Amino acid sequence: MRVLLFLREPEALFWVFAFPLALAAVLGFAFRRGQVPASRIGVLDGPGAEQLAERLKGSDALQVELAHDVELARRRLRSGSLDLLVEPGDVPHLRVDPVRAEGETARLRTLAKLEGEQRDEESLAVTERVEAKGSRYIDFLFPGLLGMNLMGTGMWSIGFAIAELRQRKVLRRLLVTPMSRPAFLGSFLLARLLFLVIELTVLTGFGAWVLGVPMRGALPVFALVSVVGAVSFAGLGLLVTSRVRTIQGASGMLNLAMMPMWLGSGVFFSYERFPEFLHPLLRLIPLTALNDALRALMLDGDAGLALGAPLLILLGWGVVSFALALKLFRWD
Repeated sequence: MRVLLFLREPEALFWVFAFPLALAAVLGFAFRRGQVPASRIGVLDGPGAEQLAERLKGSDALQVELAHDVELARRRLRSGSLDLLVEPGDVPHLRVDPVRAEGETARLRTLAKLEGEQRDEESLAVTERVEAKGSRYIDFLFPGLLGMNLMGTGMWSIGFAIAELRQRKVLRRLLVTPMSRPAFLGSFLLARLLFLVIELTVLTGFGAWVLGVPMRGALPVFALVSVVGAVSFAGLGLLVTSRVRTIQGASGMLNLAMMPMWLGSGVFFSYERFPEFLHPLLRLIPLTALNDALRALMLDGDAGLALGAPLLILLGWGVVSFALALKLFRWD
């Protein structure tokens, strides 16, 4: 009987069987190699850059590219799509995040390559460890965690609330009232926005005061991005659970909907680790758009046109999800 009860729970089957397999498959695909993966090195453009890049390309352990845009290269180092930045000169300067194991590996491999050509160890290179606010791994990670929290609370709180009302037969009683579906579902969105204020205040305050994560963009723009993201995920939560009859079913459906966003949206590592042909598709995922917008705003202070594409993606997901939820929603 216990075995039969377990097999009837979609969320249990998801976490025990589906999620571990999907996690292993996605991460294996992102970091797949037939051998030890090469370190990604960016050589900043400047006098001697091409010669230095050619010297480093002689090693199979280094994947070297010229970086013409300095600011973009530093962003890629922060996001993890580059493991090391090299500034050419009489003595090359190596920029590395000391927290990342990949960065330290790339530094040692670069020094080993340079040492193979020049035995004077003191003149090999100068290591500059990136520890300034906005350039650390925690600065890259925190906006992703904030976006993941907005997704989770938005979809879970609304999805569970609707499933519970339907399971308790409360929605059938509302069927005979003058309440319309837009008013009923819209109330969930408005309630989500009220809790969003407290949620953002606590989380961003913790990130700024305890972790030292910068906030270089304007607070009103940050609030706008967060509201658009929260409403988009609330619309997704309404859509996913528009016909689910039990809490167990809602749990399974929500997990299924959020799993691609957990794994492919660049929360813990840059989605640029995936093959390049997948990048346009990954940018269309709502959590990817929200993470990109939050990072651009918090770490780089970008606004205006830089946030246009992510906001349009989030608005599209929110509008389409809410419209479909209105069409598919049933009281019983």
